[in-house]
Formats: sequence, structure tokens, C-alpha cells
Amino acid sequence: MSSYRPVSDVLKAQPVTEGAGVHLMRVFGHAELSRFDPFLLLDDFRGDDPALYERGFPMHPHRGIETITYMLEGTVDHRDSLGNAGTIGPGEVQWMTAGGGILHEEMPHGDEAGRMYGFQLWANLPAQDKMMPPCYREVLATDIPQVRTDTGGLVRVVAGSFAGISGPVRDILTAPSYLDVTLPPRVEFEHPVEPGDTVFAYVFAGDAVFGVERQERAGNRSLVSFGRGPEGKILIRAEADGVRFLLISGRPLDEPVAWGGPIVMNTREELAQAFRELEEGTFIRR
Repeated sequence: MSSYRPVSDVLKAQPVTEGAGVHLMRVFGHAELSRFDPFLLLDDFRGDDPALYERGFPMHPHRGIETITYMLEGTVDHRDSLGNAGTIGPGEVQWMTAGGGILHEEMPHGDEAGRMYGFQLWANLPAQDKMMPPCYREVLATDIPQVRTDTGGLVRVVAGSFAGISGPVRDILTAPSYLDVTLPPRVEFEHPVEPGDTVFAYVFAGDAVFGVERQERAGNRSLVSFGRGPEGKILIRAEADGVRFLLISGRPLDEPVAWGGPIVMNTREELAQAFRELEEGTFIRR
């Protein structure tokens, strides 16, 4: 029996418009809910035209989830109902646990060339922790370790670990791993994953061949998911131009999901209560 996880599917990101008119590419969301548990959504918001993103995401609520924003170029200014405010810059991460409820705003800005590149991932919270107090983890670029592989690759470790080096985001309930991997041409990358975890790679530069028995080639704005099971590692081989991808994994919750826009609970009754509290002005728990 092969010790490698099999490739289960390849998805292409699709254009959507969110917030006050931000044009972005949705990698997965509602339609793929059961396939990426504990993750709910992945957006690729890379853009070169400020007119397509500068209206941003005015103040909006979240409950029951975590949002993970990873910037490559440009910045995102943010503020929230708890009094927090700041800027996420290139190479930085904001890991926000919405918990029982938060209102926040995210306003993107391009660099001198108009580039605003980044990703936002939503992770579900377990039922018993849906209403935990909101909190932030602000991670500077200099806090993210970079590990060189034996074959010349480079791995930025945001969460989880690689080659014995752990990322700065720890003690997350779904035990996620979040790696930014760059490989030179024709180089292989092998990485162990936890049995039963959801595992996927999202390519955003170059292309690579994924898998062993079933091999799939994927390029920019393509997601490759790996089947769940006891197999202990994945294999990826960069093609002629090299490749850069996010490699993300996490422990599935296997819980019911009631999802309404920016709020994710376990039952329709809990969801209705959240929106009722929004209308009544009692959504934020002090």
C-alpha cells in the first residue's frame, strides 16, 4: 500500500464580488462545505487595479469562526468593535478568532504599483467554543520562520511545523498547519500529514505535479485536495518554472453547520438568534 495521500480533486478559483465591491477569486465556499472541514472558505484577493478592491469590506459581523488573512503585497487596514486597529503588511498574518461575536472592517490598499495580493481563509470553531471571547494573533513577517529544504525550496511556517520548526500561530483548536512553499524547477517536496486531517494545496505561481498513483498537474489559482485516510505524507514535484503554493491542513470537526453570510453556527436556531441579536444591538458580548 502506498504511504502517500491520493489526490482527490482539483478545483479552479472562480470570480466573485464581496464587501462593498471587491473583485476576488473564490477557491471554495458553501458548495464545497463538507469537503474541506474544518475550513469553510478560501478567497484569493490578488489584484492590480485599485478600482476593483479599494472599496473594501466596511464594518460587518462575524461569529463562530476564525478568519486568517495572509498578505503578500499591499496592506489591509483594520479596526473592530473591541477597539483594536492596525495594518496588515506584506508577509504578515492576522489570525482573528471571532468567537461569540465581533464587528470589524478591512480596507485594502495597493503598493506603489497598485498591487494588493493576499488570501483569506475561514476556519470553523467547534460547537463548544463557538461563543468563546474574540481574540487576535497579529504575526509580523519577521516572526514567521523560513526553512530551506535540502533541494533548495523555501517554506514559511505560519502554523504547524516543518522540519522540526514550528510556526508562531499555536494552540488553535483544529490543530491547523499553514505553510507557504516555494520550490525551484523540477524539485520534489515531500511532507508528512496527520492521519485523518483535511489537506489541500493552493497554487498561486508556477505549476507542479501532485500525487503519486493519480498525478494531477495544477497551476496558478488551482487547488489540489488530498483524500483523507491513514496515509502519512504527500508528494509534489515542481515543473519547469518552479511553483509556489499554500499547503494547509486541519483536523475535521464532523459537526453540523448552519451558515449565514459571515456567521457560522451549528443549528438554524443559533443562526437565527445571532441575526436577531444583530438587529437588537446585543450581538457584541462584553
